[in-house]
Amino acid sequence: MVKSWRDTWSDFIPFLEFPVELRKIVYSTNAIESLNARFRKAAVRRGHFPTDQAAIKVLYLTSIERRKNRTNPTGRINAWKSIVNTLTIHYGDRLAAVNQ
Repeated sequence: MVKSWRDTWSDFIPFLEFPVELRKIVYSTNAIESLNARFRKAAVRRGHFPTDQAAIKVLYLTSIERRKNRTNPTGRINAWKSIVNTLTIHYGDRLAAVNQ
């Protein structure tokens, strides 16, 4: 166990420099897993899609759907602008490629 920590310590240290809001997102996959589960449920419910565009539309509508039984029904992440700004500072070149 100690050897494993020593071997990967240099990979772990950069995460400690991120602001707390960003660390919560990076350390937890709960939001991603929840969204993937919602996508799977929506796709299975419909079974077959006539086109790729139809599938994308269902996934988009699923991602923006309000969830009434949640403490955060909009699914929005607190301090998201701060998180995006931090990601842009650290990984601006990667984000630019995604937004094109």
